[in-house]
Amino acid sequence: MSTATTRGVRVEVRSRYVPEHSDPPRRWVFAYEVTIQNESEIPVQLLARHWVIEDGEGQVEEVRGPGVVGQQPRLEPGEGFRYVSAAPLTTPVGAMHGSYRMVPDEGEPFEAAIAPFTLADPDYLN
Repeated sequence: MSTATTRGVRVEVRSRYVPEHSDPPRRWVFAYEVTIQNESEIPVQLLARHWVIEDGEGQVEEVRGPGVVGQQPRLEPGEGFRYVSAAPLTTPVGAMHGSYRMVPDEGEPFEAAIAPFTLADPDYLN
């Protein structure tokens, strides 16, 4: 699990290997569950995402886009938002990190960090 907090927005990520959607040695699929919690005192809205995905051979792919899973959630103080997504890799290990573009009701937009986390086929690691 990875955790990062930026200006009161806490982002936690848990990842897992999804063997039923994978096809080694060509493709490994990893699911990741993200929990975004607004621990600040003002509402914030997630407008965009930026992911940096690196496979086990050092190949990097960047993904940018509006919102997450088709939504741009607005979080009141104390509220959270959880979603699950997936990333395919051509190697059995990799890593991801990134940020969410957050816009508070008061103040300037900011990038909420997504701390690095590992994507790994547990059979490959053993």
